[in-house]
Amino acid sequence: MTSPADNKHETPWWDRDRHADRRPILMARNRILAALRSWFAAEDFIEIDPAAMQVSPGNEAHLHAFTTEAIGMDGTRKSYYLHTSPEFAMKKLLAAGEPRIAAFTHVWRNRERGALHSPEFTMLEWYRAGEPYEVLMDDCVTFLRLAAEQAGTTRLRYNGKECDPFLLPERLSVADAFSRYADIDLLATIRPDASTDLEALASQVRRIGIRCAPDDTWSDLLSRVLVAKIEPNLGLERMTVLDRYPAAEAALARPAADDARVAERFELYACGVELANGFGELTNPQEQRRRFLLEMDEKERVYGERYPLDEDFLSALAVMPPASRIALGFDRLVMLATAAPRIDQVIWTPVA
Repeated sequence: MTSPADNKHETPWWDRDRHADRRPILMARNRILAALRSWFAAEDFIEIDPAAMQVSPGNEAHLHAFTTEAIGMDGTRKSYYLHTSPEFAMKKLLAAGEPRIAAFTHVWRNRERGALHSPEFTMLEWYRAGEPYEVLMDDCVTFLRLAAEQAGTTRLRYNGKECDPFLLPERLSVADAFSRYADIDLLATIRPDASTDLEALASQVRRIGIRCAPDDTWSDLLSRVLVAKIEPNLGLERMTVLDRYPAAEAALARPAADDARVAERFELYACGVELANGFGELTNPQEQRRRFLLEMDEKERVYGERYPLDEDFLSALAVMPPASRIALGFDRLVMLATAAPRIDQVIWTPVA
């Protein structure tokens, strides 16, 4: 990891020689973008352009927004946020009657910077009204194959790991992944009403040698095991669809029909990298409000801040049809297709 002092002397991205080295990757990015846009058009999706300024950036405890301010002609000031996802705006369009929509949009997330993270990046988000969330898994397979074809490769690569996008993905539940890779019975730590048992999980986590702090929550321990034991094993040789997340970790998803402990949420992995996060959408505004408030309580506990709720979004949710939605990190997809080691290399004008 480079220090600020190292970065001060780094050749800027607009240096001609450095740009010449990056240009083939950036041109592959453009080809991938064009191919996906053509696919959406052929499948009768409408590409929309959601506004970035929102009254709420999203209500997930561990996502952090950038704030801005609008000044009226009379000098009055109103706070806004740059969205962390176009989700709220796009669901309002579903409520308005659009059945299939997609957006390639810039999003902003604070406290995120690294090889796989940029504070400003491109998210591809798309929705299917009246269709099951499993269809999104098929969409993802198509997109990874298109990306590889447009980059002129048959393998996705990152950090010494490889994945063949032309193989069918493995679909693996979170509970099965915890059993296979961490020897943890995750469902035994979730009650029938979807509430969680911290000590039941902590005892298993301590047994496998992962630290537990006194102020850890059940969610903290789940994330720690996921990062340490599960994610490095996902998407090797073929894609992994990590499915049926615990309901406590799926604030925007509806419960699974056969087991209220888990939800219709999945993440797509290739080369150990998370690429996409998909849901069968929750459409109950009262339940959504309850979950958002719990998320904001946790945010306030951990970070000392909370974001407002988007009341228009909650009103729209009441008339939104059943739908499935997914967000894919477009820059990460380009990284894997071009074997780029850092996200800055696949962004035309990276944040300095």
